Amino acid sequence: MDPLHGITLERMINELVEEIGWEHMGTLLPINCFLSDPSVKSSLTFLRKTPWARAKLEKMYMERIVDFKK
Repeated sequence: MDPLHGITLERMINELVEEIGWEHMGTLLPINCFLSDPSVKSSLTFLRKTPWARAKLEKMYMERIVDFKK
């Protein structure tokens, strides 16, 4: 079973921002959408177009949120 099934990209971003904040997200995953004037909208736009970045965000989400909830 896919642990990310039914979890939207927007939800992942929002939960990570709530948990660790934009600054720490930018430290862990140094991409401009987290470092320079971050917003959910700009992050969604970038991550939807950039598979490697989305994969890294999903991995971070799995490690920080999904595994923590178990």
